[in-house]
Amino acid sequence: MNTEKMKINGGIITDKLAETRAFYMDQLGFQVTFDSDWFCLLHCPGNPKSEVAFLTPHHPSQGELFQKPFKGDGVFFTIEVDNVDEVYAKIRAKGVNIALDIRDEEWGDRHFAVTDPNGIGIDFVTHNPRS
Repeated sequence: MNTEKMKINGGIITDKLAETRAFYMDQLGFQVTFDSDWFCLLHCPGNPKSEVAFLTPHHPSQGELFQKPFKGDGVFFTIEVDNVDEVYAKIRAKGVNIALDIRDEEWGDRHFAVTDPNGIGIDFVTHNPRS
């Protein structure tokens, strides 16, 4: 297996496709890689290779494995940023509910978290490893 050519994209099956698309684009600045009425693939601002997909449940084009909607527990995303304080200020200014206020961790990271319309935790972090 040639791991140098691997790429991973996460995907969430959701009844809230429109709300999810709007949240990631309007509140977090994600951009469209591909979009339809039943599926959207979005990428991080400035990084078209860092993507997440959202799919409506029970779509006839999908096999049984991709039919059931996400139940809202046990999933999180981490988004690494150069300046978490700047991102925090921008997201707060947009009125996004902050689920975990900005803080420093003993291992050196500085981060905060929000939740998307599906209940997925999104952790914004700047890694500052301690020596």
